[in-house]
Amino acid sequence: MFGFFKKVLTKTTESIQKVAPSKSSTVTKEQLEDILLEADVSYDLIEEIIYYLPAGEKVKRRDLRRVLLAYFADIEDLPKSDVKPYVELIFGINGAGKTTTIGKLAYYYRAIKKESVVLAASDTFRAAAIEQLERWAKRVKVHIVSTKQGHDPSAVAYDAISSAVAKGFDRVLIDTAGRLHTQKNLSSELQKIVRICDKALSGAPHAKILIIDGTQGNAAINQAKAFNDIIGIDALIITKLDGTAKGGALFGIAKELNKPILYIGTGENEADLIEFNKEEFVDSLLDSFIEEE
Repeated sequence: MFGFFKKVLTKTTESIQKVAPSKSSTVTKEQLEDILLEADVSYDLIEEIIYYLPAGEKVKRRDLRRVLLAYFADIEDLPKSDVKPYVELIFGINGAGKTTTIGKLAYYYRAIKKESVVLAASDTFRAAAIEQLERWAKRVKVHIVSTKQGHDPSAVAYDAISSAVAKGFDRVLIDTAGRLHTQKNLSSELQKIVRICDKALSGAPHAKILIIDGTQGNAAINQAKAFNDIIGIDALIITKLDGTAKGGALFGIAKELNKPILYIGTGENEADLIEFNKEEFVDSLLDSFIEEE
């Protein structure tokens, strides 16, 4: 797993190494500022990180590690649930990788956790989205409930949950149309899907999961806050982190949203999804520019 994180953060660590001094057991606070800026940590957050470090110009790895891990320390995991079917609503902006992530999740639940899964193709805004999810369902060998372009996405979600209840499925994953938080009609549609899920199964959706495009870095934070205002966010999945040098943005995302990061997308194949681990994430970044004493 540790090797996976190093690979995912390759572009971030390569960018860091362009501004970092020769690796030793300390860096100066001025050098640290340049390093964190290069990794897309916001300037306000850098000032806060430096404030919480011990006095003095030299920064030791163990002190920096403690401060960086603190940004993930108070974030609560999703509560454990024995509810079946467990319904997950997946949403985010266009192009963030929602449908691909749903395919990966379906594979993980079926192949690794040995659970039965049904997909709900509730992105009826684009015909291509329905076809894409149908291809994923066939590829990872799970069931799907779909309809034609333009049909009511809430009805698809309702039918998928009802089918899962009737047939004893373990999981329902609901795809939704990519939207910006400023699109009021699509935001209202998302709120309606949430209400209809609860009618199909009381308490559903059990997890509302926002997909964040890692290449957007800190720019994704305001979008996420707006989605949280619209329907609430329970957890996050970060995609495309392997394609960007903005890995440091995860500290700002954790601080501002205070929601658990469940997984990191690492590629296009069904198995290219790894569980987020805060220690391995922080250590992978630190290994690129500072040594243990």
